[in-house]
Amino acid sequence: MKVFVTGATGFVGSFLVEKLLEKGYQVRCLVRKTSNLRWLADLEIECFYGSLKDKNSLRRGIEECSYVYHVAGVTKARTEAEYFEGNFEGTKNLTDVCLEKAGQIKRFVNISSQAAVGPSPTLIPIDETHPPNPLTYYGKSKLAGEAYVMQFTGNLKINNLRPPAVYGPRETDILEFFRTVKSGIIPQLGGVDKYLSLIHVRDLVRGILMAAESPDTEGETYFLTSPKPYSWKEVSETALRIFGKKGFRIPVPLLAIRGVAAVSEGISMITKKPALVNRQKIIEMKQDFWTCSPDKARKTLGFEAEISLEDGIRETLTWYKNHKWL
Repeated sequence: MKVFVTGATGFVGSFLVEKLLEKGYQVRCLVRKTSNLRWLADLEIECFYGSLKDKNSLRRGIEECSYVYHVAGVTKARTEAEYFEGNFEGTKNLTDVCLEKAGQIKRFVNISSQAAVGPSPTLIPIDETHPPNPLTYYGKSKLAGEAYVMQFTGNLKINNLRPPAVYGPRETDILEFFRTVKSGIIPQLGGVDKYLSLIHVRDLVRGILMAAESPDTEGETYFLTSPKPYSWKEVSETALRIFGKKGFRIPVPLLAIRGVAAVSEGISMITKKPALVNRQKIIEMKQDFWTCSPDKARKTLGFEAEISLEDGIRETLTWYKNHKWL
């Protein structure tokens, strides 16, 4: 059976492609001429050159495909318009094309983000019934994409999945955090503990396939997440144990991060590339709780994250070290 995957060259997408091949699917990946194929180079896949901006290329891309996995998205951009172009317009185009072939598509899986809902008010994890309150351009653009997709439930067999923070080999954002921790510093933004839900990328892609292949999940939205939230302190201390080092908690004033963001945004204006730290990122970073509940996925999918925090971080750090990233 043939499947179509967007975002296959990225972190989550490349692991999803590997899992699909392992399960015997024929995989067609949407790629651009400028895409870096380093994670796909040795895989038996079909690279289809096209764009989410071009509906005609998408029509050709989904031909003969029974499943569509929409993983592509923009996580870093310079403007609100760039976020919406990548996360809403691209999703809209792909959805429209799949609607034309609704009888052919067994499942359309939209990979969104907890950012579409926003942070949790307290340490208690939010569930899928929580009213969306995205705080950033990224979150708002992902929610807009979700809303467009989900209005066609009934016309198209859809799943909408919202992972929290995802970690594992090949991930580049949390790499900077681990580099800081390796130096013995446990950063504490604003001087208080902050909590989040996490999921290892291998657990995530397993959950994605469970949702897509289940006949009873059509039209449903799920958080796919770890069984309990973690503090950044716990993540740091776990990494330090694996490094065999001791660390010290250092409060990081929000004002200092804002200064870094101002400099990064200034550089971004010159280079025309998104800043690693910007005012939008600070909005996310200063929230005390980013927690979500796995209960619905456990009850209706039978999904549970299997990789412990320690095992997942150990695998990730080992991969970083072996690839000279850390």
